[in-house]
Amino acid sequence: MATAEAHHILPLPTFDQPVKLLAVVAPYYKDIADNLVAGVRAVAAQAGASVDLVEVPGALELPTAIGMAARMADYDGFVALGCVIRGETTHYDTVCNDSSRGLTLLGLQGICIGNGILTVENRAQAEVRADPEGQNKGGGAAAAALHLIALARKWSTRSKGIGFRPGEDFRIAGETDGPVRA
Repeated sequence: MATAEAHHILPLPTFDQPVKLLAVVAPYYKDIADNLVAGVRAVAAQAGASVDLVEVPGALELPTAIGMAARMADYDGFVALGCVIRGETTHYDTVCNDSSRGLTLLGLQGICIGNGILTVENRAQAEVRADPEGQNKGGGAAAAALHLIALARKWSTRSKGIGFRPGEDFRIAGETDGPVRA
Protein backbone atom coordinates (compact mmCIF):
# COMPACT_ATOMS: atom_id res chain seq x y z
CA MET A 1 0.00 0.00 0.00
CA ALA A 2 1.33 3.45 -0.96
CA THR A 3 0.69 5.01 2.45
CA ALA A 4 3.36 2.76 4.00
CA GLU A 5 5.99 3.92 1.48
CA ALA A 6 8.46 6.70 2.20
CA HIS A 7 8.75 9.25 -0.61
CA HIS A 8 11.42 11.83 -1.30
CA ILE A 9 9.93 15.19 -2.20
CA LEU A 10 12.17 17.84 -3.75
CA PRO A 11 12.16 21.23 -2.07
CA LEU A 12 10.34 23.90 -4.07
CA PRO A 13 12.54 25.87 -6.44
CA THR A 14 13.18 29.57 -5.91
CA PHE A 15 12.78 32.19 -8.61
CA ASP A 16 14.40 35.56 -9.32
CA GLN A 17 11.57 36.57 -11.65
CA PRO A 18 7.81 36.19 -11.07
CA VAL A 19 6.17 32.92 -12.11
CA LYS A 20 2.72 32.81 -13.63
CA LEU A 21 0.82 29.50 -13.63
CA LEU A 22 -2.44 28.58 -15.30
CA ALA A 23 -4.45 25.87 -13.56
CA VAL A 24 -6.80 24.22 -16.03
CA VAL A 25 -9.46 22.23 -14.20
CA ALA A 26 -12.18 19.82 -15.24
CA PRO A 27 -14.71 20.23 -12.39
CA TYR A 28 -16.77 17.12 -13.19
CA TYR A 29 -16.48 16.16 -9.50
CA LYS A 30 -16.64 19.71 -8.16
CA ASP A 31 -15.63 19.02 -4.55
CA ILE A 32 -12.61 16.99 -5.66
CA ALA A 33 -11.62 19.68 -8.16
CA ASP A 34 -11.96 22.41 -5.53
CA ASN A 35 -9.57 20.55 -3.24
CA LEU A 36 -7.07 20.06 -6.07
CA VAL A 37 -7.22 23.80 -6.82
CA ALA A 38 -6.70 24.64 -3.14
CA GLY A 39 -3.57 22.46 -3.16
CA VAL A 40 -2.25 24.23 -6.27
CA ARG A 41 -2.86 27.68 -4.80
CA ALA A 42 -1.13 26.79 -1.52
CA VAL A 43 2.02 25.39 -3.16
CA ALA A 44 2.17 28.21 -5.70
CA ALA A 45 1.96 30.75 -2.86
CA GLN A 46 4.86 29.03 -1.07
CA ALA A 47 6.96 29.51 -4.22
CA GLY A 48 5.76 33.09 -4.77
CA ALA A 49 3.92 32.17 -7.99
CA SER A 50 0.60 33.56 -9.14
CA VAL A 51 -2.18 31.28 -10.36
CA ASP A 52 -4.97 31.92 -12.84
CA LEU A 53 -7.77 29.38 -13.24
CA VAL A 54 -9.90 28.23 -16.17
CA GLU A 55 -12.42 25.40 -16.35
CA VAL A 56 -13.05 22.93 -19.15
CA PRO A 57 -15.84 20.34 -19.47
CA GLY A 58 -13.77 17.21 -18.82
CA ALA A 59 -10.34 15.62 -18.59
CA LEU A 60 -10.11 15.07 -22.34
CA GLU A 61 -10.25 18.83 -22.90
CA LEU A 62 -7.35 19.59 -20.53
CA PRO A 63 -4.51 19.05 -23.06
CA THR A 64 -6.32 21.06 -25.73
CA ALA A 65 -6.89 24.02 -23.42
CA ILE A 66 -3.28 23.93 -22.21
CA GLY A 67 -1.99 23.70 -25.78
CA MET A 68 -4.11 26.71 -26.77
CA ALA A 69 -2.96 28.72 -23.75
CA ALA A 70 0.68 27.84 -24.40
CA ARG A 71 0.34 29.27 -27.92
CA MET A 72 -1.90 32.24 -27.22
CA ALA A 73 -1.37 33.38 -23.62
CA ASP A 74 1.52 34.40 -21.41
CA TYR A 75 2.08 31.70 -18.77
CA ASP A 76 5.28 30.12 -17.55
CA GLY A 77 3.64 26.78 -16.80
CA PHE A 78 0.41 24.87 -16.45
CA VAL A 79 -1.30 22.54 -14.01
CA ALA A 80 -3.87 20.06 -15.33
CA LEU A 81 -6.50 19.15 -12.73
CA GLY A 82 -9.35 16.69 -12.82
CA CYS A 83 -10.61 13.37 -11.60
CA VAL A 84 -11.54 10.23 -13.48
CA ILE A 85 -13.28 7.53 -11.43
CA ARG A 86 -13.55 4.04 -12.94
CA GLY A 87 -17.04 3.19 -14.09
CA GLU A 88 -18.63 0.18 -15.75
CA THR A 89 -17.29 0.78 -19.27
CA THR A 90 -13.95 1.21 -21.02
CA HIS A 91 -14.53 4.97 -21.27
CA TYR A 92 -12.39 5.30 -18.11
CA ASP A 93 -9.39 3.82 -19.95
CA THR A 94 -9.86 6.13 -22.93
CA VAL A 95 -10.11 9.26 -20.78
CA CYS A 96 -7.13 8.32 -18.59
CA ASN A 97 -4.87 7.29 -21.46
CA ASP A 98 -5.73 10.05 -23.90
CA SER A 99 -5.61 12.94 -21.42
CA SER A 100 -2.26 11.70 -20.09
CA ARG A 101 -0.89 11.16 -23.61
CA GLY A 102 -1.97 14.66 -24.64
CA LEU A 103 -0.23 16.23 -21.67
CA THR A 104 2.91 14.18 -22.30
CA LEU A 105 3.07 15.26 -25.93
CA LEU A 106 2.75 18.91 -24.88
CA GLY A 107 5.49 18.41 -22.30
CA LEU A 108 7.78 16.92 -24.91
CA GLN A 109 7.33 20.15 -26.88
CA GLY A 110 8.82 22.04 -23.94
CA ILE A 111 5.63 23.17 -22.21
CA CYS A 112 5.99 23.03 -18.41
CA ILE A 113 3.02 20.99 -17.14
CA GLY A 114 2.17 19.39 -13.83
CA ASN A 115 -0.31 16.54 -14.24
CA GLY A 116 -2.87 16.59 -11.44
CA ILE A 117 -5.46 14.36 -13.08
CA LEU A 118 -6.53 11.77 -10.51
CA THR A 119 -7.25 8.34 -11.99
CA VAL A 120 -8.88 6.29 -9.27
CA GLU A 121 -11.08 3.30 -8.65
CA ASN A 122 -13.59 5.05 -6.38
CA ARG A 123 -14.58 8.33 -4.76
CA ALA A 124 -12.86 7.53 -1.45
CA GLN A 125 -9.49 7.24 -3.22
CA ALA A 126 -10.12 10.57 -4.97
CA GLU A 127 -10.99 12.32 -1.73
CA VAL A 128 -7.77 11.16 -0.04
CA ARG A 129 -5.59 12.16 -2.99
CA ALA A 130 -7.22 15.57 -3.51
CA ASP A 131 -7.16 16.60 0.16
CA PRO A 132 -4.80 19.60 0.48
CA GLU A 133 -4.06 18.50 4.05
CA GLY A 134 -3.56 14.89 2.96
CA GLN A 135 -1.84 13.58 -0.17
CA ASN A 136 -2.32 16.97 -1.87
CA LYS A 137 -1.96 15.78 -5.46
CA GLY A 138 -2.98 19.25 -6.69
CA GLY A 139 -0.07 20.73 -4.78
CA GLY A 140 2.22 18.02 -6.11
CA ALA A 141 1.21 18.86 -9.68
CA ALA A 142 1.91 22.55 -9.03
CA ALA A 143 5.33 21.64 -7.61
CA ALA A 144 6.07 19.56 -10.72
CA ALA A 145 5.21 22.50 -12.99
CA LEU A 146 7.37 24.82 -10.87
CA HIS A 147 10.35 22.45 -11.08
CA LEU A 148 10.00 22.27 -14.86
CA ILE A 149 9.80 26.07 -15.09
CA ALA A 150 13.00 26.31 -13.04
CA LEU A 151 14.74 23.90 -15.43
CA ALA A 152 13.45 25.76 -18.48
CA ARG A 153 14.73 29.05 -17.11
CA LYS A 154 18.09 27.49 -16.24
CA TRP A 155 18.54 26.02 -19.70
CA SER A 156 17.04 28.91 -21.70
CA THR A 157 20.29 30.88 -21.45
CA ARG A 158 22.27 28.18 -23.22
CA SER A 159 22.59 28.07 -26.99
CA LYS A 160 23.67 25.11 -29.07
CA GLY A 161 23.27 26.75 -32.47
CA ILE A 162 21.65 25.00 -35.40
CA GLY A 163 24.19 22.24 -35.88
CA PHE A 164 26.76 23.68 -38.29
CA ARG A 165 28.61 26.85 -39.17
CA PRO A 166 29.62 27.40 -42.76
CA GLY A 167 33.36 27.80 -43.26
CA GLU A 168 32.88 30.33 -46.05
CA ASP A 169 30.33 32.79 -47.37
CA PHE A 170 27.69 31.54 -49.78
CA ARG A 171 26.22 33.73 -52.50
CA ILE A 172 22.44 34.07 -52.24
CA ALA A 173 20.43 33.88 -55.46
CA GLY A 174 17.79 36.47 -56.09
CA GLU A 175 17.35 40.20 -56.42
CA THR A 176 20.22 42.56 -55.79
CA ASP A 177 18.22 44.52 -53.19
CA GLY A 178 19.31 43.33 -49.76
CA PRO A 179 22.07 40.96 -48.69
CA VAL A 180 23.87 38.92 -51.33
CA ARG A 181 25.95 36.79 -48.99
CA ALA A 182 25.00 34.47 -46.14
